[in-house]
Amino acid sequence: MKFTELKLNEQLLEAISYMGFETATPVQEKAIPAILENRDMIACAQTGTGKTGAFVLPIINKLINKKDSSTDTLIIVPTRELAIQIDEQILGFSYFVSVTSIAVYGGGDGKDWDKQKTALQNGADIIVATPGRLLSYLKLGFVNLDTVKHLVLDEADRMLDMGFIDDLKAIISFLKKDHQTLMFSATMPKSINQLVKRILHNPVEISLSVSKPAEGVNHNVCLCYDEQKGKILNYIISERKQYDSFLIFTSAKSKVSEIVRLLNKSGFPAKGISSDLKQDKREEVVTGFKSKRIRILVATDVMSRGIDVKEINMVINYDVPHDAEDYVHRVGRTARNNAAGEALTFVNPRDMHKLRKTEQLIQITIPEIQLPDEFGKRPNRESRKLKTKTKRPYYRKKKNYNKK
Repeated sequence: MKFTELKLNEQLLEAISYMGFETATPVQEKAIPAILENRDMIACAQTGTGKTGAFVLPIINKLINKKDSSTDTLIIVPTRELAIQIDEQILGFSYFVSVTSIAVYGGGDGKDWDKQKTALQNGADIIVATPGRLLSYLKLGFVNLDTVKHLVLDEADRMLDMGFIDDLKAIISFLKKDHQTLMFSATMPKSINQLVKRILHNPVEISLSVSKPAEGVNHNVCLCYDEQKGKILNYIISERKQYDSFLIFTSAKSKVSEIVRLLNKSGFPAKGISSDLKQDKREEVVTGFKSKRIRILVATDVMSRGIDVKEINMVINYDVPHDAEDYVHRVGRTARNNAAGEALTFVNPRDMHKLRKTEQLIQITIPEIQLPDEFGKRPNRESRKLKTKTKRPYYRKKKNYNKK
């Protein structure tokens, strides 16, 4: 379906065309009409399906010709990267209309705090915020949410995973009951259903490819031992000279700098990013990766959502994600908007069970990539982590004092 068929304002359609979009994605096609009809919604769609546009476009459409500067929409997200990304998309879509927005998130210095505080006090049509920072401003009385008509919870499953449930409840208590609530999530754990029953009223339900990566992803695994990973990583990158963007995920912050050093030493310039990096440095690295000045980015799961980079050629999981759902989020960074992409996951013997859970979730058997014999013997799918032999408990033989 073309955007022109979705009853959007001509000025908004002009901005959409200017950004190079013509056809709505499935989640946009289903969500936009329902949001324009003021229905509450729970939408489940994997990363990279255009769900940000699914709620941003109809909200901007409603805000056209709004007269005052009061806050109309509150969008709550789990990470600062996602807050920045959504704020940038709002800026792009509202290019030809008068709609203002502000991204509110922690991790910066005192100047960031004062800048966000001033912007909140002056008013913005749309606030995009992380829960912790927004709650701080609310408790200090720097922001008024009495006029909010639209509440959006994006990446709701991630916010619950990160322990934000109490913060979300506290923030919602500042809102008046008469507002439209939209919830978007990549997965649907039981905790989401409980939250839906608590805050949504007779919602429209949209479910598209739950917990499955985009169809354009070419999945592979590399079964290997930990000591083989570095050499194989160098080989994989050297064999793909035509690729201009690699995103490498690791589950441990301590491994980021280790992998970056390994790549740099091998002649592959790379940068790392994790929650330990200061906000201004993180933004600098993300901007460099977006502009293709940085070819290889090594990241923790903080980046598995909230980075909107077009045409990432390959995602490499240096280790298997702890949760099968995280595989979907990581791999969702490539093959976005119907493009093609490649995903490779290194699997050591102790992580074979995680691989099986991932395959069960996405309902495919991931093929094994072929490597030259020079890499030596590698584990197979039947490999198991060797169990330590349990010693039998030692019991002291009871003496028989009656024995003569």
